[in-house]
Amino acid sequence: MAEFDWLSALLGGSLIGLAATLLLAGSGRIAGISGIVGEIIAKPGGAGVWRYLFVAGLLGGAFLHQSWTSTPVVPRTDFPILALLAGGALVGIGTRLGGGCTSGHGVCGLARQSARSLVATLIFLGTAMGTVWFIRHGGGGIF
Repeated sequence: MAEFDWLSALLGGSLIGLAATLLLAGSGRIAGISGIVGEIIAKPGGAGVWRYLFVAGLLGGAFLHQSWTSTPVVPRTDFPILALLAGGALVGIGTRLGGGCTSGHGVCGLARQSARSLVATLIFLGTAMGTVWFIRHGGGGIF
């Protein structure tokens, strides 16, 4: 496991907060990634240029960070493809049922003191912790 880099985490979190604040102040929109990407998929030509620029900024930021660090990102290749597809589908279903994703609720909703976002974020975190426990300890070798 890689060593935790608190400076990188602090800078990354600050940039996420700044981007969410600028989007809210500039356009009145919430920086929920599932909603931004979902709108691009639903209306490819009419989603609004800002959505494409926001996603390009996310990808560009990740590319810049990777090019500045000495530790390469090595994707896991030993994970069952069916589990990846099932996980992706469950995340998609969960964001629709929860009315948003971790960025919309956890970053923007909590900053706006939304009770709904607090409940959603607690459910996200609890589910994530339970999933990690199950895969590492209770999965019976499935994963």
